[in-house]
Amino acid sequence: MKHRDVFAVSALALIAAMPAYGQESSRPLAAAPQDDSTSRADQAGDNQDQDIIVTATKRELTLLDTPVAVSVTSAQTIEQAQIRDLNDLQSVVPSLRVAQLQSSANTNFIIRGFGNGANNAGIEPSVGVFVDGVYRSRSAAQITDLPNLKRVEVLRGPQSTLFGKNASAGIISVVTAEPSFEFGGAAEATYGNYNAVVLKADVTGPISETLAFSLAGNYNRRDGYVKDLALNDDTNNRNRYGFRGQLLFQPSSTIKFRLIGDYDKIDENCCAVGNIIDGPTGNAVRALGGQIDSANPFSNRVYTNRASTNNIKNYGISLQADFDLTDQLTLTSISSYRGVKLRTNQDSDFTSADIIGANANRTDIDTYTQELRLASNFDGPFNFLLGGFLFHEKINVEDDLVQGTQFRQYVNLLSNNAIPTVEAILGVPVGTFFPAGTGLFDKFRYRDNSYSIFGQADYEITDGLTFTAGLNYTRDKKKVASDVTSTDAFSALDFTAIGRQVLTQQAIATTVGQALGLPGQANAAQIQGFAAAQPAIFGQIQAGAAAFGAANQSNAAVNPLLALRALQFTPPFLNFPNAVESGKTDDDNLSYTLRLAYKANSNLSVYATHATGFKASSFNLSRDSRPFASDFIPGSPVTNPATSPIRAAGLALPNLTTGSRYAGPEKSSVYEVGIKGQYSNFAFNIAVFKQYIKGFQSNVFTGTGFSLLNAEKESVFGVEFDGSVTPVRPLSLNLAVTYLDPKYDSFDNGGAIGPALTVVPTNLTGTRPGDIPEWSVSTGATYTQEINPDLKLLLRGDYQFESKTRIANGALDISRKVSQINLAATLEFANGLQISAWGRNVNNQRYLITFFPAVAQTGSISGYPSQPRTYGLTGRFKF
Repeated sequence: MKHRDVFAVSALALIAAMPAYGQESSRPLAAAPQDDSTSRADQAGDNQDQDIIVTATKRELTLLDTPVAVSVTSAQTIEQAQIRDLNDLQSVVPSLRVAQLQSSANTNFIIRGFGNGANNAGIEPSVGVFVDGVYRSRSAAQITDLPNLKRVEVLRGPQSTLFGKNASAGIISVVTAEPSFEFGGAAEATYGNYNAVVLKADVTGPISETLAFSLAGNYNRRDGYVKDLALNDDTNNRNRYGFRGQLLFQPSSTIKFRLIGDYDKIDENCCAVGNIIDGPTGNAVRALGGQIDSANPFSNRVYTNRASTNNIKNYGISLQADFDLTDQLTLTSISSYRGVKLRTNQDSDFTSADIIGANANRTDIDTYTQELRLASNFDGPFNFLLGGFLFHEKINVEDDLVQGTQFRQYVNLLSNNAIPTVEAILGVPVGTFFPAGTGLFDKFRYRDNSYSIFGQADYEITDGLTFTAGLNYTRDKKKVASDVTSTDAFSALDFTAIGRQVLTQQAIATTVGQALGLPGQANAAQIQGFAAAQPAIFGQIQAGAAAFGAANQSNAAVNPLLALRALQFTPPFLNFPNAVESGKTDDDNLSYTLRLAYKANSNLSVYATHATGFKASSFNLSRDSRPFASDFIPGSPVTNPATSPIRAAGLALPNLTTGSRYAGPEKSSVYEVGIKGQYSNFAFNIAVFKQYIKGFQSNVFTGTGFSLLNAEKESVFGVEFDGSVTPVRPLSLNLAVTYLDPKYDSFDNGGAIGPALTVVPTNLTGTRPGDIPEWSVSTGATYTQEINPDLKLLLRGDYQFESKTRIANGALDISRKVSQINLAATLEFANGLQISAWGRNVNNQRYLITFFPAVAQTGSISGYPSQPRTYGLTGRFKF
């Protein structure tokens, strides 16, 4: 699709929508409305007379009357398009990107190009995910296969004044069905390629006149689509299940309680990594007998010497209570506890050689939240919502990076067998360095306590014209303690100091040998004899040799030991808190929303918004958690230790490097204008915006850890259009287009792939951030034909497109382009039975999700390929 064609579609819609718009007030929402709301695509078809109900503003509003940029995907659309999980949601919401990375639990959500939070447990996501009003703080708690979905709302831009948990980039709100006082339910079974079996069922009904229940369960199993030729097994499989129970207690028309408990488990072998660049270390791997599917990331073949472990337990309970205090005031309370237990292990060298013995992670997350909201329903021009939110979270992380049985041989190959030589120089036993089982063992203890007070008020200035103002004050306190131990003795060696000693001794031996007329260097006995016989001359030789050693200790051309520093993979770690680093952050912020909305008539509305958002500081709970450069000066010697607080406090360790302990807070802002129209056979939304984040928390994977840095300012200009049209009654067409023009306005010390194909500090100011396509398009068609009064045929096709974009900043120009087709055909019987044949990515288009420097293999690049074509049959029965 050409750029001018995409822009022309949006421009034509904008011209057609020039009349103005306003907003109607509506009653507060005590609980999620029980409707069968549909997306615009559904509405333009058979359901075109139904309004799309949205609860994004904490009120029950139609999409037309919701003056924010929000996409709504209904349960009907999710069923018809065979959207299997939140990963698939991006195929119908082009402003949303979802990327699953090195484990089943690490999924990153990105809206309008902004998003982070996966992989590094110390980072809260910029995109907040809520399920039935409960905040899910980490990606491991966000990827559940939820049964009985009603809709998924995606709010774009900073969200602060209606959600207690401030979100700097956007919100995904998942809404499930409440228990019903009428007996009903559904059962679904799917069989697909790779022996995929998906089972879902839910049942609901009354227990008494005031108490109703619902029970739901899901099971999702699939063989892996990647073959591990070394293990003769498959990987990238699916193996997950979950249960969800609800009670709805409604003793009167003014009081309602909704209790939800859920548990789900994932136990999978994920995620396969393909080789993109087979660098100079590849020959060393092969010399050990290891195998690599060289530079062939889409072959669906890998070689590893142990299967990955992805064991995740996610569970929780929540209670929502709604009280109509009067006809005009409603009080809502949502209390929740959520727990996540994550156990992963990966053969992180991604070869069949036993180089990395283990890369194991154990993470436990316990989250407690309490939200309280008071909302008005006045008949006059003024209405408000006022709330408070408490958040408490405990995270315990343990990481082991362990050297395998062939690691010593591997390092010897890379160093031309220098390791025994170093052992001999130091006089330590052979085998001291790089024995199997040694490495880096991390432990982090993280605590977060925060609260916020938020509110928003609407005032209808005149008929149809409404002014909205809102505030959110957030206070967030975090503290982290580390207990990290490196048992890698080689990585603790100071080759500068050792080199100085070696050069000094060599200079003495050479000079004494010349003085004695020897053909080469003098040995120890000869040096000792010369020193006894000529003490004055020997003193001069010693002084000169020491000066030579000091002058050349950092000269790689003279001190050959410096080349071995590249093999010091797990150097000693300075634990914190310590005398210099407190391990604490204390942030507060006042965010606000200002909006003017005008409803011109029952079909057209416009709005203009300026809003801000906030995310508190995030800690780097990874192996690359290192002191800030302002706290430590690497290298030896340092002439003025007072300028290096860590040295002044006596905390310096050999080979200690700088990095980041934490990233400061994100502060976001958006200026946006929007137009919404809804007619009998045509509907559209347009939003034009300028959005930026100061202090965006850039989290770049370095191979074994993460470079967590603040970009001083990142901004994006964008245009979003989505609409639907029904040219004839059975046919509905929909189109959604997003144009983004992002840049780093200021990022002086970013992390990017350097010429040596490792992550290095890079000035990224003025560059376009990687992994943000200029154009994203989602378009589709739904055709419904009644075959007879008891049978209906529904055909649906979707096309997802992302323009070519560089995946990451730096020296490598590796790009991605997405062009995928999804198809489904469904027979709907009058008795509630549905049979569907479907295919996702039927054109089998493959692309790289992301790439990173290969672990302990400088010069090699690995990456995560996308999923291939999937297809299957689904039977569903509703009663």
